[in-house]
Amino acid sequence: MIKTKSLSSKELLKFTLKSLENDKGIDIVSIDLIGRSSIADYMIVVSGNTARQVTAMANNLVKKYKEIGLRLSSPEGMSNGDWVLIDANDILVHIFRPEVRDFYSLEKMWEKKQDNISSDAVKK
Repeated sequence: MIKTKSLSSKELLKFTLKSLENDKGIDIVSIDLIGRSSIADYMIVVSGNTARQVTAMANNLVKKYKEIGLRLSSPEGMSNGDWVLIDANDILVHIFRPEVRDFYSLEKMWEKKQDNISSDAVKK
């Protein structure tokens, strides 16, 4: 079991990306916010095909966070499954249905430094 006290924000990013990849998240985008915002170090935007997949990815991620001892507030948007927001301290995770993601276009707000990366590409 990994303890969160020993996880850096990059390690938590890698852990989160791996979970979303395993749950077949679509078009996973990681955005580096370090030095650009005080709200978090990273933002992840990912899609699920259906409301059911969106909520399943969110539930799985919350469960995995709890397993490593990460305390977080309740995710927002679980009831409808269009857009779920999980605040994992140093990482904000946005899980969307594709139509909702296209409508809000969060990535465009942070376009300048957007990175498409997999969990394997994150260096410790």
